[in-house]
Amino acid sequence: MLISIAIPCYKSSKMIEKVVTEIKECFLKRPNYDYQIILVNDYPFDSTFDVIKTLCENDKKIIGVNLSKNYGQTSAKMAAINYCKGDVLVFMDDDGQHPAEHIFTLADKVLEGYDSVYAYFSHKKHSKFKQITSNMNSKILELNGSKPKGVHISSFYAISRFAVDSYKVYKSPFPSMDGFLNSIAGRSTEVELPHRERLEGKSNYTLKKLLKLWLTGFTNFSILPLRVIAAIGFFVALVGFITGIVVIIQKLCIPMMNAGYASTISVILFLGGLILFALGFIGEYIGRIYMTVSNLQQYRVREVINADVDCE
Repeated sequence: MLISIAIPCYKSSKMIEKVVTEIKECFLKRPNYDYQIILVNDYPFDSTFDVIKTLCENDKKIIGVNLSKNYGQTSAKMAAINYCKGDVLVFMDDDGQHPAEHIFTLADKVLEGYDSVYAYFSHKKHSKFKQITSNMNSKILELNGSKPKGVHISSFYAISRFAVDSYKVYKSPFPSMDGFLNSIAGRSTEVELPHRERLEGKSNYTLKKLLKLWLTGFTNFSILPLRVIAAIGFFVALVGFITGIVVIIQKLCIPMMNAGYASTISVILFLGGLILFALGFIGEYIGRIYMTVSNLQQYRVREVINADVDCE
């Protein structure tokens, strides 16, 4: 069986060779499996692609893809889709935290009939900040239906050939891979696996990148945020109406009652902020629609090594 392994690379010139070597050593112990490794360089401004070139020269089963700029991890994964030849595609990180021997665990589970199989790390070797934000992201995606309920998602997972072919028609410039797959296929599960320390360095996920990830998860495959805003607006309007009735009754009963300027200003500021918040969310939807119809690309490939397939 041919297994494709896609690895988005970001400033990983010191780690990626060790990760690839470990993968190849694991396949040497499994003669019934063959491999294809797709290395997508998402930061073409350091020496990472030079290392990838060397790896490709030494092994024709390794494909090197150099993107024109930093598009983000999800776009880098989408770039790997068009080069996948395997019966199963496994995504993993470039930092060595994902044990390569469990590629087969995920792949074999996919062959049981699942479209996606995620590695569940009960004891993550991440900072507290990343663990908290990762859990928040998982809850957000589950809330708006962008991920299967009861399944812990991670960046180490395998997908079926059906899922690979389905992704090829997904052209949104704001890709949400989990959300898209969950919208067309419901066969997902998880496998508990061990997690390891990074080979070196620290995570490149900043708060800005996480906020962008959350926003994409919120808006790509759900209008839940708009419904929540509409519900809040209705509730605030109802409270305002009731408050107005109460003020009128008090004024009729106590004619000498002073006007509440402070409370009036507070209500105006609250309602004004709520309106601007709602307009911001609506504007986010409209902006994404505009950039989608303007044919904004998910990614742009600058250079490919060892690829003999057409890439759109």
